[in-house]
Amino acid sequence: MELTVRPALLADADPLYRMLCELENKKLDRKSFDAAYLTNLGNDDIRYLIAEVQGIPVGLASCHVQWLLHHAAPVAEIQEMYVDPTLRSQGIGHQLIEAIKEIAVTRGATQIEVTSSLTRHDTHRFYQREGFSKTHAKLVMKF
Repeated sequence: MELTVRPALLADADPLYRMLCELENKKLDRKSFDAAYLTNLGNDDIRYLIAEVQGIPVGLASCHVQWLLHHAAPVAEIQEMYVDPTLRSQGIGHQLIEAIKEIAVTRGATQIEVTSSLTRHDTHRFYQREGFSKTHAKLVMKF
């Protein structure tokens, strides 16, 4: 399997939209998605990555790097990550994490953080195998 991880382009909106709808298990509002994607592509603090097998998008990852006062340093955060379920356990997620680590190090980040739903046990195991530790709880207030 020939895997490539590359920065996402404006032309990648359709496969990114499809993969994020699958990740969230719902149809996202396409107009709002496109507006957010276009805005974020122009933000130097946000990076979108596409994993391709033979030129076909099979995974994605997004990373946001920002200065946090309580760290007094930049911190990277994985916002979204997805790998086609039929291709999991083949190293694609690992390669996406490696690419995010490179972004984080280049930007001077002191750590990478990720949040995942409590119900995604396999996802938690994946991140722990990649070197992440469960150290915090995320609390959410919806509107």
